[in-house]
Amino acid sequence: MTQRIWIGAHTSAAGGSYNALYEGKEIGASTIQLFTSNQKQWHGREIDAEELRLWEKALEETGIGEVMSHDSYLINLGSPNEELLHKSRQAFQREIERCHLLKIPYLNFHPGAATDKNEAHCIETIVESLLGYEELLHQGKTRILLEATAGQGTSVGHKFEHLAAILQPVHRKIPIGICIDTCHIFAAGYDIRTEEGWKKTLKEFDEVIGLSHLYAFHLNDSQKELGTRVDRHAPIGEGKIGLESFRFVMHSPKTRHLPKYLETPEGPVGWKKEIALLKTFAEKP
Repeated sequence: MTQRIWIGAHTSAAGGSYNALYEGKEIGASTIQLFTSNQKQWHGREIDAEELRLWEKALEETGIGEVMSHDSYLINLGSPNEELLHKSRQAFQREIERCHLLKIPYLNFHPGAATDKNEAHCIETIVESLLGYEELLHQGKTRILLEATAGQGTSVGHKFEHLAAILQPVHRKIPIGICIDTCHIFAAGYDIRTEEGWKKTLKEFDEVIGLSHLYAFHLNDSQKELGTRVDRHAPIGEGKIGLESFRFVMHSPKTRHLPKYLETPEGPVGWKKEIALLKTFAEKP
């Protein structure tokens, strides 16, 4: 039996979360990522019974699976500011609750930002924040995924060591994993432009974190050069990373089976072409 390739994009949930599934179907996706609430507002919205019914209907009609939610950009689970940390923790709790309601398998989140320049304390605070969701996370099927960052500004998570320092104290207590964003790790200094570069990067990931903790990818080319720590996405094959990188990710036995989500800038028209291209890479190198 041929293993299904999970490839999609971050589609729009405007007008209802179920609309993201239908947009996914239109672009040829087998999976999608979405925001379950406005990503730029603290107060998360409620999902009522009718929306839940329409979501379940859309899942059945589209055949889309391995759905991933992306948390609000405002959330900082490592904030040194007590008020912002409290608001972040409350908002992340609501993110988890919405994912449980919709039975979404993955919730992707940016680890946090050391706005006081103290990375070690930021990571400790993130760990403390995550352990606070132990009981809640075991009430549903959602796995939270730490997203590797580009290291822009004061964000942590741009080194595999950062991700390991967060994951190791918590992974036996809560369902957690890692999502690699190709643009982010390239901007952070991991050279993934070639098959050789990818093999070296995955070996380092395995040694520092463990490949068993890798659950998903964001597939994005990069407008900026290697190691710039600037997060600017580009269409697949049109940035500084190049097509060979994405050909490897789609075909390698270590990464082929993992769900992958486009966050490239051209939107649905571009995603449809990119998904079709990436599917060909999965079929043959």
